[in-house]
Amino acid sequence: MLEVENVNSFYGKAHVLRDLTLSVPHGNVVALLGRNGAGKTTTMKSIMQLVRPASGSILFNGNSIANLPPHKIAKLGVGYVPEERRIFTDLTVSENLLVGKQPPREGAVTWTEAMLFDLFPNLAERRSNRGKALSGGEQQMLTIARTLMGNPSFILLDEPSEGVAPVIVEQMAKVIQQLKSEGLTVLLSEQNLHFAQAVADLAVIIESGAQVYSGTLKELNAQPEIRDAYLAA
Repeated sequence: MLEVENVNSFYGKAHVLRDLTLSVPHGNVVALLGRNGAGKTTTMKSIMQLVRPASGSILFNGNSIANLPPHKIAKLGVGYVPEERRIFTDLTVSENLLVGKQPPREGAVTWTEAMLFDLFPNLAERRSNRGKALSGGEQQMLTIARTLMGNPSFILLDEPSEGVAPVIVEQMAKVIQQLKSEGLTVLLSEQNLHFAQAVADLAVIIESGAQVYSGTLKELNAQPEIRDAYLAA
């Protein structure tokens, strides 16, 4: 569904992604793993063209999305949940969801507020609360829910478990499993290997902006030397 091939991205003169190649098959959850600073967030931003790659190709459903503005990529069915959350803190939970609402999209689930409140019971209890009154984990849930209101077929999740309480991390895992059962394809950026193992089918490890491993989580578990080399603190 998504093919990233030989992508090079820079921040100024800093070469962050180096001939990065990865594939996300339709209907799968792929975990993009690596230490802090490995290039995971830059990968997400390069896919969304928030960072414009200097070279390489990015295909979504067989069509190039290189050089498209982010809003057009979103209209193709790509949802992006940034690490920074970026909710509207002065709007209520329900109002935040309304901001993200888009028309139905062929081949994708049409999400409603009621469906999302079933998926995120914490948000249902706080539907009238302003965003700034939510905990960090609840804000992360709201960011995901607002993205789903755009009815994406593919979703980029950047570090959804970072900085949230363990009980929320457990709920996040259940949400991602539910999204997969609904037919969504997910690229998940993570440092938390345990969380990735709970939700992902495949893993890609990057180090210094280059791919150093691609395979199943089962295969990765059988190679502790790779985990120790690229994922250990």
